[in-house]
Amino acid sequence: MIITPIDREQEKLVIQATEACLQRARKIFRNNFNAIEVKFDLKGRAAGMYRVQRYRRVIRYNPYLFAKYFDHNMDTTIPHEIAHYVTDMLFGLMHIRPHGKEWQAVMRSLDAKPDVRGHYDLTGIPVRRQRRFRYQCACSEHEITTVRHHRMMCGEITYLCRSCQTELSYFPL
Repeated sequence: MIITPIDREQEKLVIQATEACLQRARKIFRNNFNAIEVKFDLKGRAAGMYRVQRYRRVIRYNPYLFAKYFDHNMDTTIPHEIAHYVTDMLFGLMHIRPHGKEWQAVMRSLDAKPDVRGHYDLTGIPVRRQRRFRYQCACSEHEITTVRHHRMMCGEITYLCRSCQTELSYFPL
């Protein structure tokens, strides 16, 4: 069974619920947070994403996951993303962990469980998959995503194993 994305009426409901959650945050924190742009262009395994690009703040929702789990996402994903926006406005993204104590406190103040991610059955939903590359350290093998692999190949960054603290090195097949 192929899942179709939410329709325009459901998008309107999600936008209204997002604005209502933001309005609740305005009252709780006595702050006039600006309205935030909402898009329905997210694909893959995530139901939602808060993003700042070139000083524009946007919440992106996955229309396929909302279609399959509409009520659940209305209750969990919307406050999750609004909490990211609120913590950004109150503390700045560079000064806190994405799902740290500040974010958790905002989630609780919005009467939402501070769960980091949902566990969804993705059957019928288009999922973007990244290629993985094998790397080794002194103690084990690791799988690295395409983005991290390219950063390492360009010399932009190095990664260390969390266990043995040695640098990961590429191990082609």
